[in-house]
Amino acid sequence: MENVTIIGIDLAKNVFQLHGAAADGSAVFQKRLSRPQFQRFMAKHPACTVAMEACPGSHFWARELGGMGHTVRVISPQYVTPFVKRQKNDAADAEAIVEAATRPNMRFVEPKNAEQQARAVVFRIRQKLVAQRIELINALRSHLYEFGYIAPIGIQHLPRLAEVIADETSDLPKVARIACQQLLDQIDNLSEHLEALNDQINALGKEGEAARLLQTMPGVGPITSLAIEAFAPPMESFRRGRDFAAWLGLVPRQRSSGGKARLGRISKAGQHDIRRLLIIGAMAAMVGACRRGIPENTWLGKMMLRKPRILVAIALANKMARRIWAMLTKNESYRDPTMAAV
Repeated sequence: MENVTIIGIDLAKNVFQLHGAAADGSAVFQKRLSRPQFQRFMAKHPACTVAMEACPGSHFWARELGGMGHTVRVISPQYVTPFVKRQKNDAADAEAIVEAATRPNMRFVEPKNAEQQARAVVFRIRQKLVAQRIELINALRSHLYEFGYIAPIGIQHLPRLAEVIADETSDLPKVARIACQQLLDQIDNLSEHLEALNDQINALGKEGEAARLLQTMPGVGPITSLAIEAFAPPMESFRRGRDFAAWLGLVPRQRSSGGKARLGRISKAGQHDIRRLLIIGAMAAMVGACRRGIPENTWLGKMMLRKPRILVAIALANKMARRIWAMLTKNESYRDPTMAAV
C-alpha cells in the first residue's frame, strides 16, 4: 500500500467503498468494508490524501481521518458526477471521486468542525419548529373555517381563534372544540420551544467575536450571524467579497458566448439559508432607511426610484455579503458607507 497516494471513499452508513490510486492515477486496490473494518483500515494505512463527497457524514469522517494523519478533501457531488463512467454504483462512484479530486482546478468543500455543526443543528431545528407551527396554525384555521369562523393568516391572529375555541357558548360542536384545543396546545408547546431556542441563539450571538461583528451591520441579527457561522466556509477561502456573494448565489447567472456578455437572474447556486436571510435583512434595512429618509443622490435612493423593491433588496443583499467578507477578513465592525453614495 506504500504507493497509494489518494483514496476515494463512497460513504454510507454501514458499508464503505474504497478506491486507492497511485500518483499516476492507476488503480491499486478496490475494497468494500464495513464501518468497523473501515476505521481499522484507515487507522493502519500510511498517511495519504483521502477524498469523499460532501454529505451529512462527510464532516464527521473528515475530522476522524484528519486526526489519523490523512489529508482530507471533500468535494461537492455535482463536481463528481461528470467523472462517473457509464453505470452508477459504489465502485464507480469511488473511482470518480479520485478522478475529480486529482483535477488541478477542483473546488473543495471546507470541512466543518464540531462547533459549526452544533450551530447548524440549532438553526435547522428552529427552522423545523417554525414550519411545524405554521402547519398547525393553518390546520386550525382550516378546521374552524368549516364552521364559519375565519381569521387572517399569521400567528398574530391566533388569539382570535383561541377565543372561539374557549367560548363554550359558540355553536362550535364539543367534539371539534376538544380536537381544536389539542391543536392549540401543540402550538403553545412549539412556541415555548421556539422561545427557548431563540434565547439560545441570542446567547450564541454574544459569545463569538465574529457574531458580534456581524450584528453591527443593519439587517443582520443573531439568526443571520448564526447561519453565517454555521454554514459559510472561512472567509479567507474567498479572494474577494464578490466571490462570497457568488458562492451565496447573489450574482447574475451568466450565459455569455462569443465575447457577448449575457446576464440573467441571480444564480441561486449557493447556500440558500444565508441568501434568504440576507435578502430579508436587506428588506428590513430598506424599511429603516425609508423611515429616516433616503437621499436621492445615493445608490440606494437611485435604485429605489427606478427598480422594484425586491430587486433593490437583492442588490443590497449582494452588497451586504461583500461587506460581511470585508468585516470578517479585516476583523472590523460595520462602517456605514452612507448607503453607498454615488
